[in-house]
Amino acid sequence: MPYELIALLMFSSLMLMLMTGQRIFGAIGAVAAIAALSLWGTGGSDIPYAATMKLMKWYPLLTLPMFIFMGYVLSESKLADDLYRMFHVWMGSLNGGLAVGTILLMILVSAMNGLSVAGMAIGATIALPELLRRGYDKRMVTGVIQAGSSLGILVPPSVVLVLYAMIARQPVGQLWLAGVVPGLIMAAMFIVYIATRCRLQPELGPALSEEERNVPLAEKIRLLRAGALPIIIFAAMMVPFINGWTSLVESSAIGALTALLAAVLKGRMNRQVFETSVRQTLAISCMFMWIILAALGFGAVFDGLGAVRAIEMLFTDQLGLNPWVILILMQLSFLIMGTFLDDTAMLVIVAPLYVPLVGMLGFDLIWYGILYTITTQIAYMTPPFGYNLFLMRAMAPPEISLRDIYISIIPFVLIMVAALALVMLFPQLALWLPETVYNKG
Repeated sequence: MPYELIALLMFSSLMLMLMTGQRIFGAIGAVAAIAALSLWGTGGSDIPYAATMKLMKWYPLLTLPMFIFMGYVLSESKLADDLYRMFHVWMGSLNGGLAVGTILLMILVSAMNGLSVAGMAIGATIALPELLRRGYDKRMVTGVIQAGSSLGILVPPSVVLVLYAMIARQPVGQLWLAGVVPGLIMAAMFIVYIATRCRLQPELGPALSEEERNVPLAEKIRLLRAGALPIIIFAAMMVPFINGWTSLVESSAIGALTALLAAVLKGRMNRQVFETSVRQTLAISCMFMWIILAALGFGAVFDGLGAVRAIEMLFTDQLGLNPWVILILMQLSFLIMGTFLDDTAMLVIVAPLYVPLVGMLGFDLIWYGILYTITTQIAYMTPPFGYNLFLMRAMAPPEISLRDIYISIIPFVLIMVAALALVMLFPQLALWLPETVYNKG
């Protein structure tokens, strides 16, 4: 059987298993194991062993539980409530001010956690009821929360970029820095859209009444200090790393300890908060490790088949496609897969094929990592089966229908597509910061 046909059979088998509802790591690992044993007999059993050793020796993987723990400590201790109260007081006088504050809240939550689902949960439980109570348009606020949560895997410390770094064998620190400017650009585009739309149509985002805005200055200053806490934690973690004083793993430990200390000093740390944070950290860390292990085994089989080289020759030599056309086709495939898979599943399924192919076509793998994260977040918000759409439906009150959720994301998806196009046309938007930091001195 030709190797190209074997590769196609592996992908089709994988997609079939995922459609049956199998766990991601189980489906990927099973297909890799069956293919390895079928191709190389008992010698194929060395593949999972080699993948396990590679995973256990990958030192930066220690950052994963640290950042997840940091995020859960800050979210479970309700420090995000203070953040939203701060934006409520300081920005409520503007039309759409609370929606703009929600985007800023999501940026800070992303810097605390690195998972988009955390931003979605905080936005839906804290911001959504408050915005609806204040008379904000339900479609506007639903779109705002979904769009804001999309920043979670782009702004450091992004857990998904740690996974991409492992699979693509790229430095995590450079990927994080590469996501900063595109993430802030996308957030700024969201804010400009919200402010402009609410200025033209004030009924979509009414300003707070005079009585509600009449908050003593001392209270405003107290809330401002509370809102600065996540920024201080983020700075305590990232400044030593960027200046070369600590390694990535050491910085992640600083972030986790600083978050724990902040929760203790604020009187928010108790047995329940600590136990929930540890349990969730263990569960998510183990899930990611199983997925990485399965992906490494799947990728090893692909390397052995030489499938990547065969597909590159098919696209460039036989079909004569331009590298940019191939890249755009890859992005379109992410949009299609995103209708029924999450970002982790998409990455581990196509990484053995796409990542080496991107390198062979002459593109920067750091830059491509940012393209991947933006594209998957667009896919998350694209009907009919976008992952974020159903998360939003599960968390939203009954008066918000699935149709409202679908319509709400249209302008934000268009903004994200524009941001993706900007990063594709101007790669330095992603590459300038890591090049500046890592090439200094």
